[in-house]
Amino acid sequence: MFGVFIKILHQQKQVQMRNEFVGKKCKNSKELRLWNAVKIGWIISCTFLISILCNAQRTIPLYNGTIPNSIITADEEYASAQPVFFKVTRPSLAIFLPPPNLANGTAVIICPGGGYEGLWMKKEGWDVAEKFRQIGITAFVLKYRLPSDSSMKNKAIGPLQDVQRALQMVRQRAAEWKIDSNKIGIMGFSAGGHLAASAATHFITSYIDNPDGTSLRPDFAILVYPVISFSDSLTHMGSRNALIGKNPTADNIRLFSNELQVGTRTPPTFLIQAEDDKIVSVKNSIVFYQALLKSNIPAGLHIFPIGEHGFNLEPAHSNWFNYCVLWLKENGWLNN
Repeated sequence: MFGVFIKILHQQKQVQMRNEFVGKKCKNSKELRLWNAVKIGWIISCTFLISILCNAQRTIPLYNGTIPNSIITADEEYASAQPVFFKVTRPSLAIFLPPPNLANGTAVIICPGGGYEGLWMKKEGWDVAEKFRQIGITAFVLKYRLPSDSSMKNKAIGPLQDVQRALQMVRQRAAEWKIDSNKIGIMGFSAGGHLAASAATHFITSYIDNPDGTSLRPDFAILVYPVISFSDSLTHMGSRNALIGKNPTADNIRLFSNELQVGTRTPPTFLIQAEDDKIVSVKNSIVFYQALLKSNIPAGLHIFPIGEHGFNLEPAHSNWFNYCVLWLKENGWLNN
């Protein structure tokens, strides 16, 4: 699968570079050298990406057989060069096992963001999983279905079904992957943060078949510049529209406003965001933190003064993961 993906990326980039350089016709040797340098740079980038993907020992389908709540449709999934995946209808789980000498039994399931319209699989998935793998945490990157009326009977619950299935699968196969079944957490970025928060607050209701009564409750949650609320004043409207439609009912707005769903069994949670986030208001993290405190749930919150959405700026860019690791250590999820 990854080989096909890299080939697609390579073809896309070749077309882009050809348009930018060949289409303009290299007029001298300097331009030709530049053209060759760009090609070499792209090859190095692909090699680096392949090395990360190879650390995912394998990717497995999330469901055996029929995917629940699905409508049979053609597989139209595709990826841009970042890569961002679109039109995902076949969910899967990429497994990143740590070196045996570092493995500590803790696991985390990562939900990439993308406004419920795409999945930033590398930046908010594979790259993060590799960081966890290197410190002994088993990481899983969830490629969840993106809401669609053409591929789902009820698009509002499709992603939640997938994250519940991921928690169910990891807990049921904990011994196989040398995981402590009481140390399985959830992590999400942006809209993936909304999905992770949904998993942390909606686990009492099982949206999937669960005949063995496997716990669907994550043991901890890490929410990174998350969409939390679907209220008009706080929400990221694109995420809300994609999940529950442009004209949602008041009940659905409340149901998926996760600050209103926090209870006494919501797991310990760490939130991290930047004050200058102009895509998702930092008030999303604040209201969820306040709800956790009200329910006496152990919680942490760090707000960078600068970082923007996606943590592309310092100091957030270089430091956000270290704050997550510190919180995990302080709460016993990661050995010192």
